[in-house]
Amino acid sequence: MPTLIFVVSAYLIGSVSFAVLMSKAFGLADPRTYGSGNPGATNVLRSGKKAAAALTLLGDAAKGWLAVLLAIRFAPHDDGGLLMVAMVAVAVFLGHVFPIFLKFKGGKGVATALGVLLALSVWMGLAVLATWLLMAVAFRYSSLAALVAAIAAPIYAMLLHLRPELVFATAIMSMLLIWRHKSNIQNLMTGKESRIGGKKKADSQSA
Repeated sequence: MPTLIFVVSAYLIGSVSFAVLMSKAFGLADPRTYGSGNPGATNVLRSGKKAAAALTLLGDAAKGWLAVLLAIRFAPHDDGGLLMVAMVAVAVFLGHVFPIFLKFKGGKGVATALGVLLALSVWMGLAVLATWLLMAVAFRYSSLAALVAAIAAPIYAMLLHLRPELVFATAIMSMLLIWRHKSNIQNLMTGKESRIGGKKKADSQSA
């Protein structure tokens, strides 16, 4: 029963959309009505309000970090507790991607995944963040940076000798994140993806 409570609570925490909340707080249009239609920090940035986008990014990362941190704090110190932490990690990510409060149409999960990874292992989270930054600076594609970071995450988890349950949870999040970027992958292959700081190209579906 405690595991179920933690998992459901994590999903509900993940379902809180900071993109929508910050847009309302700043008097902006609903992020689902413009740009890519994605309720995430990148789309909020298209409104021109950098503060709203920054707070969205921090909020989405913080909810992933908080849910996992609480699970780590209160989970039993045994294999069952470790499994609960892994389940909470996936649940809060699923909450962001498929939020019950937004009819299961959420963001792509990059910031929330980063928050989860930082809670599971600071070094893994920092390594994934460094990978994203390196790719973003080198190629100026936010989506490409997210995809490479997603692929690298479970590899870092194994290199850091995280327990199998946590490696598996990281891999599940990575696969879902890659799947959520399927339109970006198509745009990258056809040259339609927008670069960071560049103008949005026709038919592009950015993160």
